[in-house]
Amino acid sequence: MSDRVRGNSPRILVVDIDGVVADVRHRLHHLEGVSRDWEAFFAAMGLDPVLAQGQALVAGARAEGHGIVYLTGRPERWRTDTVTWLAAHGLEGDDLFMRPDADRRPARVFKVEVLRRLASSAEIIALVDDDPEVLAAVAATGVATQLAEWMPRSAPLRDAQEKLGRT
Repeated sequence: MSDRVRGNSPRILVVDIDGVVADVRHRLHHLEGVSRDWEAFFAAMGLDPVLAQGQALVAGARAEGHGIVYLTGRPERWRTDTVTWLAAHGLEGDDLFMRPDADRRPARVFKVEVLRRLASSAEIIALVDDDPEVLAAVAATGVATQLAEWMPRSAPLRDAQEKLGRT
């Protein structure tokens, strides 16, 4: 039996993107003030620097034989740009779950729903996220969590994730 499989279920690490492997600080100015420019915010994602700590975490999990599944609040319409960015930084995963374009639920609600579906067919070793509200909701379901503390979380990003349901 491989290290990646326990029974018939793959062992996966679920990883958020923004604030975990992608440094979004250079584009947060698009979310400040009353007139947020969501298109400009997302259009600039291709310029995100990689966060070395997140990249190392993914590489370590992969080296241990775990699958990598990305779970992001980014809208589905940005899938191609997201996949391109991940590949450019050596962060390919086994799957990518994105927020449906019209879904404005808080990240904690959206992500718990996806994790429940994933748990029916895989052993989730942990969710790595930069959002404490997401991690608290996930921990309440019994899934292990890890807080990505390597990028300071700003008020615009917190609001986008939890109040506005945008990322």
